Amino acid sequence: MRSLLAAGVALTALLGLARAAGAADFALSANDNHTTIIDGKPLGIRNALPDTLSVIDLQSSPPRLVSSIDVPFSDIGPPMALAIAADASFALVTSSTRAEAKSADGTAPDDRLSVVDLTVSPPRVAQSLHAGLGASAVRISPDGKVALVANRFEGTISIFRVTGHHLDPVGKFSLDNAKSQPVGIVFSHDGSFILVSRLADHMVSLLHVSGTTLSLDPRPITTGVTPDTIDTNPAGTLAAVSNIGRGDGDVDTVSLIDLQATPPRTIDTIAVPSGPEAVKFSPDGKYLAVNCINGTLKPAHTPFFNTGGVLSLYAVQRPDAKGLTTAGTMLRKVAETGDGGWTQGVAFSRDGRLILVQNMREHEIQVFRWHGGKLVPGVTIAVPGGPAAIATPWP
Repeated sequence: MRSLLAAGVALTALLGLARAAGAADFALSANDNHTTIIDGKPLGIRNALPDTLSVIDLQSSPPRLVSSIDVPFSDIGPPMALAIAADASFALVTSSTRAEAKSADGTAPDDRLSVVDLTVSPPRVAQSLHAGLGASAVRISPDGKVALVANRFEGTISIFRVTGHHLDPVGKFSLDNAKSQPVGIVFSHDGSFILVSRLADHMVSLLHVSGTTLSLDPRPITTGVTPDTIDTNPAGTLAAVSNIGRGDGDVDTVSLIDLQATPPRTIDTIAVPSGPEAVKFSPDGKYLAVNCINGTLKPAHTPFFNTGGVLSLYAVQRPDAKGLTTAGTMLRKVAETGDGGWTQGVAFSRDGRLILVQNMREHEIQVFRWHGGKLVPGVTIAVPGGPAAIATPWP
């Protein structure tokens, strides 16, 4: 009992500092307990434990798990199914699938969206809503007034009005292809538009935003095959997109989009290891972390199987001589290391010195230190479930 009380006091202090001073250092990890992979195919787990949401204290040395609660969540989709309000008062978590014993693969499409109150210790689910089938990425507008959810199995985007810690559904926006499989969403920093990654028709769409009204720009943005996770740099000048390809063992790609150009456009694309599940800019915008599954989900007898994933760090820089295709910005690899299996999301500590990687196979978060031009392995943090989405209160 004493340890539980101590954890509660620590969490209250941690989140209280985040809201009061904007300086506390923590991350949230959403963990899937109902999905597994057998011979390369995702399957549901019978009699699954509840999915969870964990608070990771990054001010401790080493970082540690503070608290976990039950929250519906799913690994299926990019590691963007979690968002934290700018004032750290609440979080949003989506669930794209749920366990279903009667279905052939043991899962069924889900549409749940949970609002998690972070002002109490431990956090609690304060509101449960429905988005659309295959609810994937969730993001909050820069002014905090709108939340959007990409619904993979519908080809729609759910729109919610945010008032304080409360969400009200406004409606859905249908993309021009019901089978486009929208999965990733990012807002421009002024909130005037969003980018949406579309798995099935291999494009990124720009949608104009006016309050709770969305409109599709007619020009698609081409990045690579099967665009998935998206992130923007802290300055709001660039977006990075992971292109996860066909999952057939070939190398895949990551692209940069110039958000200052009119219209925004792809300016650089680089080859990365197979299955780039996550892309994340550092808090200072100087680096981009790319986390690749690297064949760890393939059957062991295939030539594409690898025992571990790959974490790579790229410098975001100007080329020596400005080229026509890079528009003055490019990615250059500066470090690389191995991580776990079925590796998922990536997050930086507020100072950018720590990098957290979610290893779903091992049910752990692996911590690396960026020091002396190298990624130095640190502690691993066990979490209750397979971690597959991660977020911090800062960009």
